[in-house]
Amino acid sequence: MLDQIFCETLEYKISEVLENINDENVIGFWCDGVLLTEPDNYYSQKFINDKRQVQMQAYVGKDGQGIYSLTLKFGNKALSRYARHLSIVECIPQTDFKSWFKIDTSKKEIEVQLD
Repeated sequence: MLDQIFCETLEYKISEVLENINDENVIGFWCDGVLLTEPDNYYSQKFINDKRQVQMQAYVGKDGQGIYSLTLKFGNKALSRYARHLSIVECIPQTDFKSWFKIDTSKKEIEVQLD
């Protein structure tokens, strides 16, 4: 489910990645929030099953206030859990972030691939 617990967990995970990423463009960056910004039907099980991704918003930067578009992509495990109204927190990868996290500071875009 995309709920407050998931958004807060993703916020902390993004901050952790930004702290460890080896990119001079994001030195000192951290995340101060992840929000659902689309109408409710964009987060329905049918919409997510059909599109396999949703748009969100993340507040990222040296002050944590830069507004970034966040594309959250659902892998098979996340789709399965979401369809059954189960938490998808465990679908946030714990492995090397280079395989599931991308940030483009010039476009202010972040992409996260869930398991």
